[in-house]
Amino acid sequence: MTAKFSFGRMVLMTTLLVGAALFLAPLYVMVVTSLKDADEIRNGNLLSLPSSLNFSAWGQAWSTACTGVECKGLEPFFWNSVWMAIPAVLISTTWGALNGYVLSLWKFRGSETFFGLLLFGVFMPFQVVLLPMSQVLGWLGISSTIGGLIFVHCLAGLPSTTLFFRNYYAAVPGELLNAAKLDGAGFWQIFLRIIVPMSTPIVMVTLIWQFTQIWNDFLFGVAFSGADSKPVTVGLNNLANTTSSVKAYNVDMAAALIAALPTVAVYVLAGRYFVRGLTAGAVKG
Repeated sequence: MTAKFSFGRMVLMTTLLVGAALFLAPLYVMVVTSLKDADEIRNGNLLSLPSSLNFSAWGQAWSTACTGVECKGLEPFFWNSVWMAIPAVLISTTWGALNGYVLSLWKFRGSETFFGLLLFGVFMPFQVVLLPMSQVLGWLGISSTIGGLIFVHCLAGLPSTTLFFRNYYAAVPGELLNAAKLDGAGFWQIFLRIIVPMSTPIVMVTLIWQFTQIWNDFLFGVAFSGADSKPVTVGLNNLANTTSSVKAYNVDMAAALIAALPTVAVYVLAGRYFVRGLTAGAVKG
């Protein structure tokens, strides 16, 4: 029994290690390539380590690489994404929490139908809303602005955030709300003093989910942004597709890593809370 168990465990660990190596191989290639100069890239191979740590490609990708006709690097695009993602994540999460609270604990006539219709937004391809959304942004006077992108991402993320919070709050005992109502607590008192303090797991899941979706979005960024409001994904695409006499693969790799660093940092710092939120029933139902 012990021999069989040890052999099975060895096979499992070997399979996991091989899978992890295959999954991490592209990241390894990106990192080592970004630390090489042009001569090392031409004379070496993809897997070879750099002879020394050279961060010049990172500096070029950040501040001087050409992204079309301008050569300002990813810095302006990066900060556009920061100013867009933070308010969009906070607004969509708060909005989804209120929706989930109402749809699970303050049901009204037609609430289930309303929730079902709202869920269409989770599965609807975003391409079908590009034209009507552009018209709405024009009517509101916020097209080609960071404010317009915030508005779009709040609307696009609302079905998912509502789904998360609604399913999480559905597990809250009704007796708890009835007791609070008997003590004179109203809608907002129950939400702020009872529901919000117990919402840490689902809040962390939603924040991480929304930040990842918004930061990595390219479709809305390229469709609704202007010359001064393009997010980092659009800047990265422009940088990679800008032609030059010699292709600077190290700069492209460094730029891709810079664009990915915020989402990687979020998962490294808050990934355990994401897992706890999932296991606490954040996406059940």
